[in-house]
Formats: sequence, C-alpha cells, structure tokens
Amino acid sequence: MENVQTPPKQIVDVLDQYIVGQNEAKKAVAVALRNRYRRMQLSPQMQEEISPKNLLMIGPTGVGKTEIARRLAKIVNAPPFVKVEATKFTEVGYVGGDVESMVRDLVENAVQLEKQAAYKRVNADAVKQANNELLKLLVPAKKKENNQNDMQNIMNMFSAMQKGETPDINAGQQEELTDDIREKRLSTSDKLRAGLLENEMVEIEVPDPSQSNVGNNNMLNQMGIDLNDSLAGIMPKKMITRTVSVAEARDVLTRQAAETLVNSADLYHDAIENAQNSGIIFIDEIDKITGGSSQSRGEVSREGVQRDILPIVEGSQINTKYGTVNTDHILFIASGAFAESKPSDLIPELQGRFPIRVELNDLTKEDFVRILTEPNNALVKQYIALIGTDNIKVTFTIEAINKIAEIATDVNHNTDNIGARRLHTILEKLLEDILYEGPDMQMGEITITEKYVDDKVGQLAQNKDLSRYIL
Repeated sequence: MENVQTPPKQIVDVLDQYIVGQNEAKKAVAVALRNRYRRMQLSPQMQEEISPKNLLMIGPTGVGKTEIARRLAKIVNAPPFVKVEATKFTEVGYVGGDVESMVRDLVENAVQLEKQAAYKRVNADAVKQANNELLKLLVPAKKKENNQNDMQNIMNMFSAMQKGETPDINAGQQEELTDDIREKRLSTSDKLRAGLLENEMVEIEVPDPSQSNVGNNNMLNQMGIDLNDSLAGIMPKKMITRTVSVAEARDVLTRQAAETLVNSADLYHDAIENAQNSGIIFIDEIDKITGGSSQSRGEVSREGVQRDILPIVEGSQINTKYGTVNTDHILFIASGAFAESKPSDLIPELQGRFPIRVELNDLTKEDFVRILTEPNNALVKQYIALIGTDNIKVTFTIEAINKIAEIATDVNHNTDNIGARRLHTILEKLLEDILYEGPDMQMGEITITEKYVDDKVGQLAQNKDLSRYIL
C-alpha cells in the first residue's frame, strides 16, 4: 500500500488489521484520501476549485482516533503526513509553538520523501562512487602536490562552499599511483564486489552531528529561516573521523555521493508541490483549545490559537526554508474527545472548515476481546512474543481473555473511561510476576486461566479505591 491511488475499501481493509470497529471513521478517512487522487486527475482549472473536505473525529479517549492517524501515516507513505498536538501551540505574541510550524513540519516530511525517491534513482551511480572511495581507503596511495597554485586551491574551496558542499582539503594533492598500488586495488575491487571485505574496518569522515543544531533560533525557525543552512553557504561543515566497517562505510559514502548527484533546487520544488497537493496534517486534541475546556481556563487564550489555525486551514501562504507553501489544498484531519466541551464550542469559522464529522463509539466488552486477539499487533500477541524471548511459552485461555475484557469494561465504567488503554495497565499488572521472574525460569510453559486473572487483578478491580490507583 503506497499511495492515495489505493481504493477506499483496501485502505479500510488495512486499518481493520490494526483497529477494531469504528467503521464510519475508517470509511470517511479512506474516502478523503481517495478524493486527493481523484482531484489530481481533473483539469488544472477544476483542481483549483475543489477544496479538501476536512474531517473532525469525535470520540472518547482510547477508542482509536490517534491510532487511525498513526496507521494512516504508514499506509499512505507517499503523501507527506504529519501529526501534531493542538495543545503545543500558543497564541501569537506568547512564548511557545507557532501554528505555522505544522506546515513547515509537513514540508520537511515532503523533502525527506523526495530525497528518498531521488537517492533511489541515482543509487547505482552513488554506489559506484562509494566503492571507488572505499578502494582508496582500503589501499591508500601516496599523495603528491599538483601544479595548481595556492590561489586556485582557495578558489576551488570557496566555490564548493558556495554550492553548500564540503570543500576538499586535499584538493591541492593528487594520488601517486604505482603499479603495485594499481594491482592491489584491482584485487581489492574484486573482493569488494564479492562481499568478502564487509567486516573490514576503515576510517571515514562524516559531518559532526553535534553541529546540526548550532545556531538554531526559535524566532528564526518560526520565520522559516534555518540559520544552519545560511551558515553552510559561507563556512564548511565540521567533520569528524569514524572507524566503521566497510558495509557501514559504503552506506555513508553512498549517501554522500547521492547528495552530490541530486539537484537540490528541483528536489525542493517537487517537495513543495507534493506537500501542497497531497499533504495531510492530523491535529490531535483539538478539543483542548475550545473555550469550554477547563484545561484552557487561566491559560493563554485558546480561542486565539483557533484564530491562528483558521487561516492555515482556510488557505494561506506560509514561508519555509525551502520556499513558500500554499495550504489551500492540504487535507486537515482533527480529532478530540470533547469530554468537557463540544464541537460547537469551536469558533464558528473553524467549525465550518471541518464539514465532515464522524463519531467514534465507546468500546464494549466484545470490542476488548477482539482488540486483545484479532489485530496484527494485538496486545496478547505482543506479550506472548515478549515473554517468549525468555524461552517461556505463554498461552491464554478464551475464558481468561473474556475475564480481562470484563475487568477492563468494569474499571472504565467505575472510574475514568480511557478506552483500550485500560488493557495495557491490566495486562502489565497481570503478567508482572512472569515478566520479573522470566529470565530466571530459563524455559517452560504457562497457561493464563480465568482463575489466574481473577486472582491477580480481579480482586483489585472489585476494590474501587485500589482499582482507581492501580488499574
């Protein structure tokens, strides 16, 4: 599953493998994704007229809103996708997150996607260059001074810096290849191609990771300016030497070679186009910025945050370090529990920008049973696999599964309803002794029965005071 050309039914089928129920929400998301592809098949004039139908998912915590977004990001790994928390933003004029950063994050994601695609296209040439560099590292030759004067070397270094490349400090030197060196390199080249030198150690130079955030300034970042990129044009990157295997060195050198083979200007242009026409921004916890949320009282004006978000959702021009982005056709999916507020507490203008609303239902005991057993990443399967690493085979009876689901339902009903997240707490408490003693048991088989569940967590669940704090 790679892009929005995938039919809605197939998107729902994939979501069904990880998320129980909530069919209405799955269908709405799948249709919204498909409409992205449909729009791109129309004439340019018609494309401009069709705006995305943004979604608002409403439902209690732990029923699958965030999980739908998380799985969606993996299903549609071709369109740029970012997930943000509405609570991290503050109104303009206050210290905190700038709402425009969500668009810049989306473009950053689009750039990375374009880089992956571009590097893949030039991979063959990049690997060839990397292997040539590996030969020089494995069979080094003596250096000899060339006939270039110092001024020419300085000009070459300055030219490389202007292009954003790391200048070659050895530019004024050439290799002195003797017949012996040539013969050794031919022999080593054959071994490289045969994969016989993958574990040999070599020294390579890589950019210093500690310099990646030097000069970062929050105010500049909010203006779409990256000080690191600006400095890169006037001064070389700081390099460090690492000793790595040939296999790892090839990956690093291939990446470095690919960067020189790709046209960055074209890459950034394509990334912005992709973000504008196919980008998806998922805004979680949007209910926390409503006037009706008790969490917002006494804090920075949440209505101000809504008003800052509004022009971005409506369509505006946002400056990024890669260029200006138009948000007219970005798809926005928002979600919130709305436990202490309701969608109508959002400012009317923002409500109108999310015309499609879907409500996710509370989870029942039957849903919990399915969550524990059916999905590809079912919790029971996860714990069986984890404990299995200690050579212990754990089996759950169906009665035990039903009991766990019953306890989760009761605790959610009697305390705070946190949905499927309650299962994590109950299973961790249920299996804590096995997880603790497992490494010392060496091997064995354990069956989790209904009685075992009742003994370990059943009594806790019946005691409201204890269940409130422990489960």
